[in-house]
Amino acid sequence: MRRKFEDFHDGAKDGLEPLAPLDLNKVQDFDELLRAMGRTAFGGRSLGEAADVLEAMVGDGDCTIIGTFSGAMSVAKMGLMICEMIDRGWLHAVITTGALVAHGLIETLGRAHYKCPQDRDDRELYQQGYNRIYDTLEMEANLDYAEEVFREVLQTLPPDQVWCSSSLCRELGRHLAEHTDQPGMLRNAFLKDVPVFIPAFTDSELGLDLAIQMTRSALAAGAPFPEALTRLSLPFNPFLDLGAYAQKVLAAKKLGIFTVGGGVPRNWAQQVGPYLELLHTRLDLDLPEQRFQYGVRLCPEPAHWGGLSGCTYKEGVSWGKFAAPEDGGRFAEVLCDATIAWPVLLKAVMQRVEKK
Repeated sequence: MRRKFEDFHDGAKDGLEPLAPLDLNKVQDFDELLRAMGRTAFGGRSLGEAADVLEAMVGDGDCTIIGTFSGAMSVAKMGLMICEMIDRGWLHAVITTGALVAHGLIETLGRAHYKCPQDRDDRELYQQGYNRIYDTLEMEANLDYAEEVFREVLQTLPPDQVWCSSSLCRELGRHLAEHTDQPGMLRNAFLKDVPVFIPAFTDSELGLDLAIQMTRSALAAGAPFPEALTRLSLPFNPFLDLGAYAQKVLAAKKLGIFTVGGGVPRNWAQQVGPYLELLHTRLDLDLPEQRFQYGVRLCPEPAHWGGLSGCTYKEGVSWGKFAAPEDGGRFAEVLCDATIAWPVLLKAVMQRVEKK
């Protein structure tokens, strides 16, 4: 049956939200820019809506905010934005990769990363002691220096204490706070009492550094090689991280999450809801239902690849990780390179807060 003109709806009468042209002549700062972009379309609208959600999340005094970061954000020179969020009280726990922490440690120690010449061959880079991360170079000498600093910290630790990634990160942060004024994620997190968790600790330069130190100790004690590889002189239990994180979440009145990228940090942070639910159902513990009520994610990977990094917040509702919108959940997802979207987003929300 053909439609009749009189049956057509009017968006204004239906209460739909109108869009507006982006007029840069009316934009004076990042706040105004993202407010205007929020009334456009596509990725611009997504970023504008993310600013609204992040503003609400950081402005909610009852909200405990978890930050998860993956990818080479410290090598990409994004580390000071994590420091900014920590210093402003916009992050109450950080969950990240060992690589991001290691490269950020190098930066805090005053060492540089370099732009990779486009005509440089990777085999030549290896022979010269350069490690390539996409378009950026990390010197092998930097990694050696970071290992020396980490070794110095490890040698001061009580050998009878059981350690985990967050406790080791705290000691590294303490060392940095005592020896440098240079801002950095571990240093700033230590000063603000913000725990830093590295779920996949052995998958990193820091994990290799710890393994080398324990092997060094085993060889010095007379263990033969390769048996020395399995003589662990420093007790390490990753479940201490899981327990400490779960305790922090249980104490939260509300939960929010700010995510750059995906991978292990994102899923490890999000699985706390199902973990607490399983403790309730399988151990008959009287525990509250904890769900993330706010979420902002910056990640270029789409959902249709079927991977975790592209998993939507909506999908997470089905796992008991997030509150559905009808239950108060408020989320924004921006399919964009974080080095483009994150600085604009953070500066806009900083300006909004400062205007209040």
